[in-house]
Amino acid sequence: MSDGFFVADLPFDLSLGDQLDLSGKEAHHAVTVRRLRMGEAVTLTDGLGRGAVGPATAISPERLTIRVEQLLTAEPTRPAVTVIQALPKAERADQAIDWMTEVGVDAIVPWQAARSIAKWVGPKADKGRDRWAMLAKEASKQSRRLLFPRVEPCASTATVAELIRATPLVLMMDEQASLPLTDVDLTQQEQCLIIIGPEGGLTDGERAVFLGYGAVGVSLGPTVLRTVTAGAVAVTQVRAIRATQLRKR
Repeated sequence: MSDGFFVADLPFDLSLGDQLDLSGKEAHHAVTVRRLRMGEAVTLTDGLGRGAVGPATAISPERLTIRVEQLLTAEPTRPAVTVIQALPKAERADQAIDWMTEVGVDAIVPWQAARSIAKWVGPKADKGRDRWAMLAKEASKQSRRLLFPRVEPCASTATVAELIRATPLVLMMDEQASLPLTDVDLTQQEQCLIIIGPEGGLTDGERAVFLGYGAVGVSLGPTVLRTVTAGAVAVTQVRAIRATQLRKR
């Protein structure tokens, strides 16, 4: 089966056997770049949790049509995971967004940390957010996600503190923490906020503010991970630990 493709106006009354069109840039990518062929199974999604699968029944450079053979709906994941990602170096941000999206992050908040090398100032903040959203969209299609992760506006440390105050469980990935993530009870949590620091690590001030607002410092293991990998590892571990804890209940 091919990668997923985005359809902005997926009909709500879609039924099995219906014909569904893909047009514009997505159709061009499917036909010209991916070289889809007649009869090949294609996944179309609106990125909001709904999708359809079926064979290609008509192909042209401007349009691809499928016959709907399966309707899909994304099941909500628990806990819903938001990663507050300190801005990485520009050339590494692509990897961070790609990997977090592939492993199932629900939302990403860019964070202008004190030690972030990248600086999103003025119009650059909007451009940066738009790029992250585009990267999350492309990674979602590649991994055939039906629900694309949200990318929020760039946050200051003060904004992150307010998010911590509003969220029942906040896990701050911290090389100084002694509490293993595996020791955190995730069975009852509906939402989880994960904080990933920058290449230079959290400052003492950031650490103190976040802990003061209710974050829990946790360790991902004995090694120190890069900021571009830590988010994906943390999301994966949260999902796996919750599943294990639920099985043992």
